[in-house]
Amino acid sequence: MSRVTGIGGIFIKAKEPAKLQSWYKQHLGIDVQAWGGTSFRWVDSSGDPTPGTTAWMIGDGSNFAPSDSPFMVNYRVSDLSALMAALRAEGCDVLEKTEESEYGKFGWVMDPEGNKIELWEPPAGE
Repeated sequence: MSRVTGIGGIFIKAKEPAKLQSWYKQHLGIDVQAWGGTSFRWVDSSGDPTPGTTAWMIGDGSNFAPSDSPFMVNYRVSDLSALMAALRAEGCDVLEKTEESEYGKFGWVMDPEGNKIELWEPPAGE
């Protein structure tokens, strides 16, 4: 079974999200959108566009609970339900909540140090 296939996103917790978003936009040139982040488009080794994006976002971190870490990584997976079942069978702390939307399927697991990890199965073709 395939497990993680790439990084889907990086989420940063900030004390002052708008101020930090502005800093990244001004100093690093990241096109921070109204929702607090951006989507980096993927390219192949020749520089040609290829399906997929990596999200990057600054927010208040409320979606990181129950973790108190200042970040959360979103990993792309090919079969969320199979991976969640395997992680449960291996004794991992898999959160019961899952979500499905037009953006794909989402599930979460806590690592041994208390960091919340988001697992994302993108919609077909992305």
